[in-house]
Amino acid sequence: MKKIINYLFLCVISSVSAGAFAQAWPSRPIRFIAPFPPGGGTDLNARVIAPRLAAALGQQVIVENRAGAGGMVGTEFVAKSPPDGYNMVIATIGPISINPSLYAKMPYDPVKDLAPVTLTGEVPNGLVVHPTLPVKSIKELIALAKQRPRELNYGSSGNGAGDHLAGEMLNVMAGIRMTHVPYKGGAPAMVDLLAGNIQLIFATLATGIPYIKSGRVRALAMAAPTRFALLPDVPTVAESGVPGFAVVNWAGIFVAAGTPRPIIDRLNTEVVKALGAQDVKQKLLEMGLVAGSNTPEQFAAFIQSETVKWAKVIKDANIKLE
Repeated sequence: MKKIINYLFLCVISSVSAGAFAQAWPSRPIRFIAPFPPGGGTDLNARVIAPRLAAALGQQVIVENRAGAGGMVGTEFVAKSPPDGYNMVIATIGPISINPSLYAKMPYDPVKDLAPVTLTGEVPNGLVVHPTLPVKSIKELIALAKQRPRELNYGSSGNGAGDHLAGEMLNVMAGIRMTHVPYKGGAPAMVDLLAGNIQLIFATLATGIPYIKSGRVRALAMAAPTRFALLPDVPTVAESGVPGFAVVNWAGIFVAAGTPRPIIDRLNTEVVKALGAQDVKQKLLEMGLVAGSNTPEQFAAFIQSETVKWAKVIKDANIKLE
């Protein structure tokens, strides 16, 4: 009986301590990790959310870029940080739902080491090519790739990222063989595309829209299952002769596992509120991002379904890292 009373006492003390800690939070600036270089879709997403979150919490929310390994470097940093709500990451499909099926060993466990806060939305990708490449459609690209196996280089934001997987899926589904060139983010990949060092990328529209509109790159198709509102004349890959092709990139906010639930709930409330503001939605849309949000439980269920889906795709298509 004494052991039971002591256990209950400790539980009560622990609960009270967590509640008091959460009420005092935040008492200092919060670090918001964008695990890709500046200028990419994930970075821009974080920089739109950060000011709104800072105003709501009464503390600075400082966006910090920690790029590398297709987003895993920055994601690992938060996974291994103290569970106190002062470090969060805006992670994407690659380091959360794809990489567990591509890597035999990862530096963190997306389920055990991270706590989901909310989805922030979709990051649409468009297949864009350098204007000197003599193709104006997916069918023409496939025909050229079959004539020149392994000669066409496609860039990505890193091994295991959604744009990497999109390229590998196109290789498999179209029966072609393009060469993958990984970068530390979408922005560096775009720089090399503009310079003509690679021929194509599945660019986030946040990165690609300005160059598409200026004619510095040519948009052939959307990777998503539907067209994008700001580029209604650009068909999907599936519409263009590769039925069934669809890759939807997404991003969401995570904190270290073990972070007190009241802190997670507060973050969720304020981020969801920010993403629901019409001016924020419009600003993100103009950047090529589609805002969206959900509860921590809904986000966890979504992540699980995405992980299962991509595990099957990777296995069935025999996609492996080079």
